[in-house]
Amino acid sequence: MSSDVKQPRLSVESISKVYPGVNALQGVSLDFAVGEVHGVIGENGAGKSTLMKILAGVEAPSAGVVRVHGEPRTFHGVPDALKVGIAMIHQELNLIDDLTVAENIFLGRELTQAGKLNRSAMNQAAQELLTRVASDLKPTDPLRGLTVAQKQMVEIAKALGTHAEVIIMDEPTAVLSERETTALFRVVHDLKAQGTTVILISHILSELLEHCDRISVLRDGQFVGTYQASEMTAKSLAHLMVGRELGEMYPEPGPSQQTELLSVKALIPSLPLFKGRAASLTVNEGEIVGLAGLVGSGRTELAETIMGFRSHLGGAVTMEGKVIRNPSEAIQSGLVYVSEDRKTTGLHVDLSVEENATLSTWRKYGTVLRKKREQTASAESWRTKLSIKVPSVKDKTVSLSGGNQQKVSLAKWLDCEPKVMILDEPTRGVDVGSKSEIYHIIHEQAASGCGILMISSELPELIGMCHRILVMRAGEIVGEVSGEQKTEREIMEWAAGVQEVTA
Repeated sequence: MSSDVKQPRLSVESISKVYPGVNALQGVSLDFAVGEVHGVIGENGAGKSTLMKILAGVEAPSAGVVRVHGEPRTFHGVPDALKVGIAMIHQELNLIDDLTVAENIFLGRELTQAGKLNRSAMNQAAQELLTRVASDLKPTDPLRGLTVAQKQMVEIAKALGTHAEVIIMDEPTAVLSERETTALFRVVHDLKAQGTTVILISHILSELLEHCDRISVLRDGQFVGTYQASEMTAKSLAHLMVGRELGEMYPEPGPSQQTELLSVKALIPSLPLFKGRAASLTVNEGEIVGLAGLVGSGRTELAETIMGFRSHLGGAVTMEGKVIRNPSEAIQSGLVYVSEDRKTTGLHVDLSVEENATLSTWRKYGTVLRKKREQTASAESWRTKLSIKVPSVKDKTVSLSGGNQQKVSLAKWLDCEPKVMILDEPTRGVDVGSKSEIYHIIHEQAASGCGILMISSELPELIGMCHRILVMRAGEIVGEVSGEQKTEREIMEWAAGVQEVTA
């Protein structure tokens, strides 16, 4: 652990935060220097986001002191933190769909002229910020309908527009393409050169090692230490985060059966991206099939069409020979979909863990007078099986960390005993310890005979987990790799269009 630290711009002393039944932070002390990129890591539930929310004025500490340039500060809300130059880009997007991109960027800081909104000035300033982060969006674009990745770039532009001295980025690259990620880190290094302090939370350890000066580790709400990034490795950081050996990250895929469960034949999603092209794939009993491709290749859109959430122009989807025409028929046949966006489409975060975990099967617990005892017992069972860290299944899901929310999202569909699960970015925004647990959950499902179609932007995850991997590009399945062909280079060549599409 190094003591070679520049003059602290921001520091916390003995910060604690207590929620009912949970000690989220316990006496944490650390500092952030002028003009450094400082990583903060830990498992989901370690207290990272809670600490950052305290620094950004979203939450108040139960005890301890926040200092800015050595002076103690008390924040009564986000505006107080912004006044002293602290801005935060939240992992869960904080935008309004009914406004334009520019209106979101300047939300709460609107530019006016003669008492009226100066839309022209806002649009011009927003365009400069969007150009800075290499976004193709226009200031006048409505936010509604944008992808999660596009919305994330709006959040980043919004934070840059505050001209803050400290910018906190909570999982900023989790949904970004390679091009967008490269542009983001170019901005990060520009900010550092200007003397801005960037605090970076990420579960992608390679990003932290490449771009951070120092990395601080939290575990179970306590401070473990601050380390020079140049002296660490991904393995050493992972060990500090979890405090235990992870064992094999990717369980060895078991043998898949020849029994076909899901069949997609010549399916043509009715979206311009697909240009009338058809997609075909199968998933067998006990088989884990990966779906790779760059952001924007159409993976999620294809999955949503398979489930019946989106219309199609031709082709058919069948489960064990039975045609699927809508989400209700899909679920009844045993086909379920775990969304990539757990906050918006995966869960009702303001409901309890119990209500979310049993949401897909609520009819079996009764309608008007629900069989509360059975519902609670089922939720408790999933809490144990999936190691969901929550004091009570009666607690609201919004109080859980990202990794534990993801487990609740899985429980919601596991409760209906599916035959095929479509998992869309199942470990997005999840720490290394929770990732390992989720991989074992997926492996156990496949071992029990469930078929898995797994969408992921993390190639090592697909290579480690899947029997075979389908690759998409521009709305088309262009290749399939398995066995010794399952390499990052092979997959990226297909995804980038280097390989020729075979008939």
